[in-house]
This record gives sequence, C-alpha cells and structure tokens, in this order.
Amino acid sequence: MRRDVLELRQFYASGLGRAAREMVGRKVLEAWGDAHAQDVLALGYATPFVTHLQAAARRVVAAMPAQQGVEVWPGGQRNLATLACEDALPFANALFDRILLVHAIEEAPDAVALLREVWRVLAPSGRVIVVVAARNGMWTDAEKTPFGHGRPYSRRQLAELLREAELEPSGYTRALYVPPLTWLAGWAEGFEQAGSRVWPGFAGLLLMEAVKQTFAVKPKAQRVRAARPVLAPASGAAIRAPLGAKARKP
Repeated sequence: MRRDVLELRQFYASGLGRAAREMVGRKVLEAWGDAHAQDVLALGYATPFVTHLQAAARRVVAAMPAQQGVEVWPGGQRNLATLACEDALPFANALFDRILLVHAIEEAPDAVALLREVWRVLAPSGRVIVVVAARNGMWTDAEKTPFGHGRPYSRRQLAELLREAELEPSGYTRALYVPPLTWLAGWAEGFEQAGSRVWPGFAGLLLMEAVKQTFAVKPKAQRVRAARPVLAPASGAAIRAPLGAKARKP
C-alpha cells in the first residue's frame, strides 16, 4: 500500500524531510546539472528534488501514482502535476530526456511494469535516476518516514531490476547518512560528509542511474531466385538457353 500524498508532504516539511531533500537534490544536480533545454519527468513523489531544474529545463512535469494521490505542483503557479496509472503513463513515447523516480518502485504492485513504462516514455539515450531505501541502511526500519515502507533494495537487486526493464545501469551513489531521528536533523550535513568517507555502505538511500540504449538492426540480405519470363520465339528464331548451355532451334 502506498503512502498517502498528504503523509509525504508532511514528511518533507519536517527537519528530516528537508535533510533528505537537500542530500538527494545535491546528487541529482551532480548527475544532471541544471538539465538545460531538456524535458524532465518527476515520477512517484519526486517534486521536492526537481524544483531547482525548472529555471533551465525546457519542461519539468510530475506524475503521481493513483494509489498515492496527487497534489498541485508547483505551489502558486500553473499546475504541472498529474495523476497516473503506474503501468500506463499518460505520455507519448520517447518524450523525456531525464526521469527521476522517488517513492515510486518500493511500493509498486509491479515494479518491472512501472519501469517498462519509464523505458517507453524515455528518449533514446535518455537517463533515469531511481532513488530507493538501501537494504542495509538505517532508514529501512524507520516506519515513521516514507522510506521505512515497501521493499528496500541492495545495489545488485536494483541493477537487476533495471536490466529486466531494458534499462542499463551506468552508475550509483548513496545519500542520507544521518540517523532517522528528528533531533539529529540539524546535523545532517556533518553526517553526510563523515559517512561518505567512514562508513559508505550504511547510507539510508541508494541512487542508481540507468540509460535507455537502442540498437539499430540491419536487415539481412537474402538471395531470391528471379523468375525468367517465357516468351514465344519468332518463327525460325533460336530459343535462348541458360548461360553455358547450347541453343537449339525449334
């Protein structure tokens, strides 16, 4: 069962939510820059991490699963968010250059079907980042946060899932080393700096980037026997025989 959109909004308004938004947003910025002149899709509940892309990107829109619910985004502006079926996104093929998934596959009834829809709407050579709770991280059991629900993933499990959806993993990183305790939220930056150096395997979140690769298939040439037309010879003319055979008169 998916977390309700109101629960997600409340979490990202808290101190821990702001820390998660800052740490993950930083990783997205490192990977994609400002997404200049690109079309970006925020899928699941990824809007807290793409607001900074709106200034330079050609288009930034959000799609939220029907079981979760949708909210107007961005606030105070023309709405760019829509409710969507996970296995039938309301977008044309190959529309987006970048797709960010947060709170998307962990609670999906069929994660592969969702990722195959991502493959469909992703442009050739487009890039996708999937953010999930790390299986061995401290946030996996934090049920008071959205990351404590659904299926956490190890790096190998997430890579296999992406490949099953025909997306090729190209890199990964980790984020959110601060323990999921409200009173430690103000120390998130210090934990991030120390954790990435001292205990990199115990981050709360795993981020993996994948690429949509398309390959052109050249048709194979095939020999076809051409039928020779049969013509009635003129009176007294020789009938042409195959090359190398002797001609005979009628």
